[in-house]
Amino acid sequence: QVQLAESGGGLVQAGGSLRLSCAASGRTFSSYAMGWFRQAPGKEREFVAAISPSGDRTDVANSVKGRFTISRENAKNIVYLQMNSLKPEDTAVYYCAARFSSRWSVGRNDYQLWGQGTHVTVSS
Repeated sequence: QVQLAESGGGLVQAGGSLRLSCAASGRTFSSYAMGWFRQAPGKEREFVAAISPSGDRTDVANSVKGRFTISRENAKNIVYLQMNSLKPEDTAVYYCAARFSSRWSVGRNDYQLWGQGTHVTVSS
């Protein structure tokens, strides 16, 4: 069974950058599609980015396109979310998630395993 742990969140000024990491335990990590979601206070959890098991295909939400990049290192069991040109509206708890499938999804209900989340605060 895979377990996920996010890190890298924090406080950053608008225009700054952060890189989130999601470390996975378990030997089958490279078989799973992975996603990043976020949840701002009072809002529903929303899709941010997803990546195929091999890392050759990615997708990002329109709201972060051109600013955020998802990648993975299967040899290290890590998924990254590089966030550039951060805006105050990016403030949220960011979660990584694993989908027990080779196909990613933008739907949060399609992911079976979640990390505990890491807080990102962007000040104006």
